[in-house]
Amino acid sequence: MRTQTRRPPGRLVDIGTHRLHVHCVGEGSPTVIFDAALGASSLSWSLVHPAVARVTRACTYDRAGFGWSEAGPLPRTAGRIADELHQLLQRGAVPAPYILVGHSYGGLVMRLFASRHAGDVAGLVLIEPAIPEEWAEPTAEQQSSIRRGTRLCRYGVGAARSGIATVISLLVNLGAIPIARALVALVSRGTLRRDDEVILAPIWKLPSEARGVLRKMWTRPQFFQALGSQIEHICQSATEVLNEADADLANLPVIVISSTAAHERRLAADLALAQRSKQGRHIVASGSGHWVPLDAPQAVTDAIVEIVQHIRGRQA
Repeated sequence: MRTQTRRPPGRLVDIGTHRLHVHCVGEGSPTVIFDAALGASSLSWSLVHPAVARVTRACTYDRAGFGWSEAGPLPRTAGRIADELHQLLQRGAVPAPYILVGHSYGGLVMRLFASRHAGDVAGLVLIEPAIPEEWAEPTAEQQSSIRRGTRLCRYGVGAARSGIATVISLLVNLGAIPIARALVALVSRGTLRRDDEVILAPIWKLPSEARGVLRKMWTRPQFFQALGSQIEHICQSATEVLNEADADLANLPVIVISSTAAHERRLAADLALAQRSKQGRHIVASGSGHWVPLDAPQAVTDAIVEIVQHIRGRQA
């Protein structure tokens, strides 16, 4: 399925089964590759990507079904996504070595990529990465969240196909938020909660030119299909990470970033992950919630640039 949104800022690369969108800006090595949170796209890096591109080549991309990318094969597991990303970089002639930057769910993808393609990876920046130990054997509450998220995405597919999602997007654009919420509640049969919205990037924190594009993307069936599949198979993705990832992490420069709002379990997990590397560092981004790339973009940029300079210094 081809997107109907504004012309993509990057290019679409055919990986055999579908085309993926990649947007590379800047020059120099190593190349920085970004992967976004569970329900996010390349637009979520709008406040970080240009700053990093002033230092080195920086590439955002959209997972299948998200942003400007086409729908891809199901199920959408972190392992499949990591393999597709590798195909994208190979077929798109994006040169290694890579610094991989993963936020939340994107952290699972990047950890698998680093394990499967260690020879191409020079460093990692993980921002509030999903904790695989928590999802490989989910609690009853987490299982309920998975079922609810999957069900909501099925409703989203129906709303997108019927045109209701477009109407909701228009209402939001006009500022009629209460009416839009009421319509969403009707479509989701009253199962959507306010805290479910955290899956989607907080649109008001994005540059104005990105907001309209993002609203349009949220009206397409392929977005909800891909998101629903990622949620439904989160346990499989977490297990893949536990079974495969981090074998060569000890010798990579790694920075793990937590938010100011992080709970104790999150802080402990992020610190432990950073300590798996001999060159690991754990930092807390001041004044940030889970969406650190939008709340504290400078902290993310500084961490990436630190690793870029470290790698260049080592090469010199």
